[in-house]
Amino acid sequence: MPLYEDRRNAENRIQVSQSCTESIIVGTNRTMNRLMSSAREKTTAKNSPVIVALDGWYGVDWPQIIKAAQSADLEKDICYINFLSVFRNIEEIKAYKKPFLTEDPGFGYVNHAGEIRDLIDPERLTELREKLQAACTSSVIMLYGSGAAIEDLADLIDITVYFDKTRQPILWQMWDRQLVPFGMEHADENYSWKEYYYCDYYLLDHQKTRLYDRMDFWVEAIDAQNLKLLPRSAYDEIIRTLLLYPIKEIKIYQPGPWGAYRYRELFDVPGLECNAWNELAGPELGIAVDLGHDIYLEMPMLNLMQYQPQFLGARLAEAYPGLFPLDVWLDDGYFPEKTPIERTAMPIHNHPSTDYVRRHFNEPMGRYETYYICEAYEDACTIMGYKDDVDLEKWEALCRDSENLREIKNWRDYLCVWDSNIGDLYLIPPGTAHGHGGNQMVLEMDTCPSIAATEYSFFQYDYARNSWNDDKKTMTGKPMKMHLEHGFDNEKWRRSEWVKNHLLARPKVVSWDNEAKFDRYPTLPEMPFEIERYHFYQQASGSTQGKLLHILTLTIGNRIIIRSKTDPSRSTEIERFQSVLVPACFEDYELLSTDSSFCEVVLFRWKDI
Repeated sequence: MPLYEDRRNAENRIQVSQSCTESIIVGTNRTMNRLMSSAREKTTAKNSPVIVALDGWYGVDWPQIIKAAQSADLEKDICYINFLSVFRNIEEIKAYKKPFLTEDPGFGYVNHAGEIRDLIDPERLTELREKLQAACTSSVIMLYGSGAAIEDLADLIDITVYFDKTRQPILWQMWDRQLVPFGMEHADENYSWKEYYYCDYYLLDHQKTRLYDRMDFWVEAIDAQNLKLLPRSAYDEIIRTLLLYPIKEIKIYQPGPWGAYRYRELFDVPGLECNAWNELAGPELGIAVDLGHDIYLEMPMLNLMQYQPQFLGARLAEAYPGLFPLDVWLDDGYFPEKTPIERTAMPIHNHPSTDYVRRHFNEPMGRYETYYICEAYEDACTIMGYKDDVDLEKWEALCRDSENLREIKNWRDYLCVWDSNIGDLYLIPPGTAHGHGGNQMVLEMDTCPSIAATEYSFFQYDYARNSWNDDKKTMTGKPMKMHLEHGFDNEKWRRSEWVKNHLLARPKVVSWDNEAKFDRYPTLPEMPFEIERYHFYQQASGSTQGKLLHILTLTIGNRIIIRSKTDPSRSTEIERFQSVLVPACFEDYELLSTDSSFCEVVLFRWKDI
């Protein structure tokens, strides 16, 4: 699946102490030299060999890093041990993963309780412990690889280093069949996305979470040729400081069979030839941190979840530990020429409830969705629900017979197509058949059911069209596979009259003065979030009240400043169609138009709990 990043205006410029910036090491050789000197200092103090654990996420280029370490090892007295040596054999690892991969062609079953130690051979681990305890010929032992700082060896480890990566490079490696998984020395060409999203991600995440309190150094390891090392104190100061600011993420774009072309007029994304949607805010994105002094860092946004109560709010953190539950997407639907809806529309699909994903996939939350129309062009429309008098059993039979390989030419006889305009909000509770119909820009605000950011959309029909081939940059890929069993098992069969009365929301003014208007859309009891809006020319005010994260998106206007009322230096700026995360602990803030042009800002937040 192709994916593109956009770093324009993504930098989070924050102020940290001089001692923090001065302690940061930039460059691979300098990083490894710093680790060597730290190890040797500890060796002198300890008067015995020092064990350094180099742990990290998937995708870290360990051969390149160890090569750099060996180049920095002038005394040539360091012993290097690959943690790979303690894993079970591949057949045992595959047997362990099998229950989580399932026979379901589209989804797996989450390994919530999984630990890296589950994949470790006890006898091999015992042998490694004995080897580490008996070491006397080397002054420093470097144990490296994902899991190297495992809790079972914590009593022996003197220095713990965590090598971190943002998620997108890992996905590129996985799709290119270059990812090296647990227990293997080289890339596994047969490694499946299910292994990552339903099993390995959780093993890695549990290990990383434990190391936040144990690590001595954190390393940005996106590029093995340009490592950046932070002492634990500097890393903690940066994370805590980020939570005092509004936070921007690095946007991503993905083409697809309904991909459109408004992005060409709004964004410059090299290599992108059609845009189905781009993610503005969510758990799988990275954050860029500009500390000044030519120090620029990137890290997964989820690193902020180390302080989940301050980030999301204490009650939300307690209800869903470890889960960042909100996503914001921008669905591109602009076509310069009149184009059939069978090309412009998303597939017909629905989403599961919390009960459904818990039973079928072991996830903590269902997918609850909204479409907010922020631009509308000729023939703008949204598909949602079924006509009041149609035979729904016949529709299901047509979809099953088609399997998206044969056209259902009379699909319009069954499904409702609603005209769209700017400001329309479609509520999409689980089980509602729907699809963005094209010729509009949709701000899609949803719950995220998965800690690993797994998508849960059950496709029923995609017009039997070809999908996007990003190698050829044409719509020549195979038709998308459907999820008919889940799709119809989950279907609520909502009809036109019910959709019109319950799901087509109109906003109500909450407050108004000469400076700004604030309104709120109605919701449904099962929808866990609120959609609200600010309208202003000069400025508007808001507050997280210390309770809940706010996600703000500028939908009309050129550029705005978001800043703290108590400390205006804690601020950032966003452009049109960019989102910002305002941490729960941020309290009172103000929104300022940079050019006094009219601005609309959409606020996405959890319901008060």
